[in-house]
Amino acid sequence: MTAGGSLVAEPADLAAVVSAFGDQLHRAGVPVTPERSARFAEAVLLAGPMTTQEVYWLGRVTLLGAHAHIAVYDAVFDQIFRGFLDLADHRGGQVAPAAPPHTLPSGERAPRESGADRESDSVAPVTSATPGSSSDEGVDSEDTSVLAAASPEERLGTRDFSACTPEELALLRRLVEQLPLVPPMRRGRRTRRHPAGRRLDVRATLRRSHRTAGDPVRRIRRKHTERPRRVVLIADVSGSMEPYARIYLHLMRGAVRALGAESFVFATRLTRLTRQLRTGGPDYAYARVAEATPDWSGGTRIGETLNLFLDEHGRRGIARGAVVVIVSDGWEIGDPASVGVAMERLARLAHHVIWVNPRSAATEYKPLVGGMAAAMPYVDTLLSGHSLRALEDLLAAIKGAQRHG
Repeated sequence: MTAGGSLVAEPADLAAVVSAFGDQLHRAGVPVTPERSARFAEAVLLAGPMTTQEVYWLGRVTLLGAHAHIAVYDAVFDQIFRGFLDLADHRGGQVAPAAPPHTLPSGERAPRESGADRESDSVAPVTSATPGSSSDEGVDSEDTSVLAAASPEERLGTRDFSACTPEELALLRRLVEQLPLVPPMRRGRRTRRHPAGRRLDVRATLRRSHRTAGDPVRRIRRKHTERPRRVVLIADVSGSMEPYARIYLHLMRGAVRALGAESFVFATRLTRLTRQLRTGGPDYAYARVAEATPDWSGGTRIGETLNLFLDEHGRRGIARGAVVVIVSDGWEIGDPASVGVAMERLARLAHHVIWVNPRSAATEYKPLVGGMAAAMPYVDTLLSGHSLRALEDLLAAIKGAQRHG
């Protein structure tokens, strides 16, 4: 089943999965009615669960009517959503028996408890019956099976972009475009009335006191408004960053369209891509990006391109007070000292500097590469950004960026 990129069960549809689950519960002794099964299906479609745990709770609150049925429900749920159920057997009336209740803890337990006999949600089985499984031997191999596969977010959430297949990268690009982009906020110059404001609005308070014989019974306060802070993304598209550059291009396109961000890429030269990423669909935007970046997968001149960014764009206002995100592994073919000079200039202008280095995901990583070592004293936040989960950490860092020093 799929609901906005939620839990997937292929190739059967939602009705077949819900019917099989409800029938299995009924045979195991849980009084599940067709109305409850329909309510479960509606809940799944409305909630769009992203994990197996969320499906567990949706089914539990819509299908069960007594605490005594929880143990049986857990056993059947494990069999169907963390194992497999052959719909051919279900249609023929032969349903594999559920695990007896006494094999499970007697009390209420969380659906994702750790243990040797419980399989992790992130590695839910995606293959049909194997030799030695509990399914009937007479099942036709061509019959359709319902596989409780993990959602795409679970399967690809922690996988390094450089280790993904082309098909997985295509799926990741769609998931990246769905990530929630929230801008960092800054205090505006204007104020507005607010009961929790710290500033007393004397004029409004005195005007209101005319209604109470000149006694300022009600004090009116004001607080500063908040405005979105500018976000600037500068991505390294040199040869060493090729496995990550295309994914970050999708993230940059989303930031440009959702946050009004400024986007640049560099290898041996700096290219501004804000206009190309703002207009048209993805294919059109990326075709224009390819035309605008002839140095894609070339060498890396971090210091030279950052200084060029500051000379042509940064000092004119783009970097001033902005959250600047630099995506690079820190490999510099030029003089590393120039990276330090550029980063020092950037740190004085920017509100917060985030450096995303996919190599930093390794446990033994140390920022000893020339360009990275020179930049580190001026970096406020260092992140890996090597996977979908790491991208979520990056978006959280952008949203909550604070002033350095």
